[in-house]
Amino acid sequence: MPMDHAELTTEQVLKRDIPWETYMTTKLITGTCLQLLRRYDNKSGSYRAALLDDDGPAYVQVFINILRDIFKEETVEYVLALVDEMLTANPRRARLFHDQSLANEDPYEPFLRLLWKDNWFIQEKSCKVLSLVVSSFNFRLKIKFWFNNSARPNPAKCVIANGGATSNGEASHSKNKITTIDDVLKGLVEWLCMQLKKPSHPSRGVQTAISCLATLLREPLVRSSFVKADGVKLLVPFISPASTQQSIQLLYETCLCVWLLSYYEPAMEYLATSRSLPRLVEVVKGSTKEKVVRMIILTLRNLVSKGTFGAHMVDLGLLQIVQSLKAQAWSDEDLLEALNQLEVSLKDNIKKLSSFDKYKQEILLGQLDWSPMHKDPTFWRENISNFEENDFQILRVLITVVETSVDARALAVACHDLSQFIQCHSAGRIIVSDLKAKEKVMKLMNHENAEVTKNALLCVQRLFLGSKYASFIQA
Repeated sequence: MPMDHAELTTEQVLKRDIPWETYMTTKLITGTCLQLLRRYDNKSGSYRAALLDDDGPAYVQVFINILRDIFKEETVEYVLALVDEMLTANPRRARLFHDQSLANEDPYEPFLRLLWKDNWFIQEKSCKVLSLVVSSFNFRLKIKFWFNNSARPNPAKCVIANGGATSNGEASHSKNKITTIDDVLKGLVEWLCMQLKKPSHPSRGVQTAISCLATLLREPLVRSSFVKADGVKLLVPFISPASTQQSIQLLYETCLCVWLLSYYEPAMEYLATSRSLPRLVEVVKGSTKEKVVRMIILTLRNLVSKGTFGAHMVDLGLLQIVQSLKAQAWSDEDLLEALNQLEVSLKDNIKKLSSFDKYKQEILLGQLDWSPMHKDPTFWRENISNFEENDFQILRVLITVVETSVDARALAVACHDLSQFIQCHSAGRIIVSDLKAKEKVMKLMNHENAEVTKNALLCVQRLFLGSKYASFIQA
């Protein structure tokens, strides 16, 4: 789109002189509308505020009707700038769009349609206005109002409702069905997701979308629409270390969105199957911005007790990160409390994870990784006799892994666990030797992966020398 539209500011647009009298002469607006505009246009902020305090819904109706029925781009930009200025000065004025006197109006349709206009200024302002209007919507009471209230006819239209379209296409006077809040949510979320995928503006598209989502996702109905639109995975790439002030703000608002989604059960699956958790842990490990750290820790505290999140956090080494963060000087009491709670939860998860059943499941499923129990002395001391079950089934599986696996990490873990068994079981060296493991492990001593070589060497040392001497050599 042309850069003159993309880089317009509200201040520049509000300096325009709009020919309202011409619109009335051509019967595009009424005399009542013209009077209201003359009182409001080019006046000081305090004077406009007084007018809105006295007759806010009437002015909202003026703006809605002009945006609905007049298509001239300069005029649309101007009215959007007026609405933006009105809401920026006092966001609570968004409630005016839900006033009962506008029950026969459609306050959403113009903004929803303008979201898709090939003009960034119009798109951005429409998104901002819609986001504030939707976030001020009392869903429970409004739905009750829809069912219990018979809408009153509106006394004075500011735009001629039955006129014909002008030859230059400036006006359109057909009124479609009233746009429901469901229509608004669907259209707005679709546009926001589009900005995350393919932004209309190279530097402001993503920032605008995430800022609006940070406001909108406070509402459960918006969370539902966003999850159904597969929006969660679009947020994840923006959870990344920040360097500039602008990128720090983007990161903060992205984390705020994830935090809001962490309260919504249907979003759990999307958060679990994306790379959101590793990214959150990576960012919090290196961030020094308190508001970013706070948002991530609050999110992790919400997630730690859900599904497999706790186990995954332990695997990612989050406990050590939390303990390191606790040692730093934070001023936010909520952050300090969340860090303490998260630490307790992670320690509880480690206790649960350090069970033989969990270990056995990992081995039998072939999912060998450096989960906490492998290097936990207490686990080996308390569970060593369990390895005798089913004719040393677990040992046999580990030896099969050593012999057949091509995964370096699995090989390293298997060698490590065999050496742990040799060290902790009173007859470990004899049992592992009888199972013909020695030759298979020895073949890995020249493996290209250093981690495999190290653990294979330790295992062989313990097989040949016994746990006492192997411990001495390792040291």
